[in-house]
Amino acid sequence: MTRREVGTKYNIPADILVKYEEWNLRNIDNAGLNEWYYDDNDIELISLIMTLYNIGFSDDEVRKYMRLYEKNDKSKSERLCMLNNKRQDLLDEIHDKENKLEDVDYLRFELKEDR
Repeated sequence: MTRREVGTKYNIPADILVKYEEWNLRNIDNAGLNEWYYDDNDIELISLIMTLYNIGFSDDEVRKYMRLYEKNDKSKSERLCMLNNKRQDLLDEIHDKENKLEDVDYLRFELKEDR
């Protein structure tokens, strides 16, 4: 499938596909080709990339994770560390939002009591 077909069929943003092609994660020689052709392996890798972006990874983090992913079992501990760090970041954000929500609820309570 072409970039346009993949983007349309799987609702993948064009910028993700461009980055994927630039990173050449499958080490395919596309020299001389006018257009990249995607197969099921590409779709699987792109799905992982989109998940990483969805959970808040930056471009550099996604690129690093995917390079580690290429190494399979040799990089599991490093990838797990990256995911654990992101998990902690997300938990910190949740706790921050919970504290803000408590403040809002307190202010609402005060207003209701002033009636």
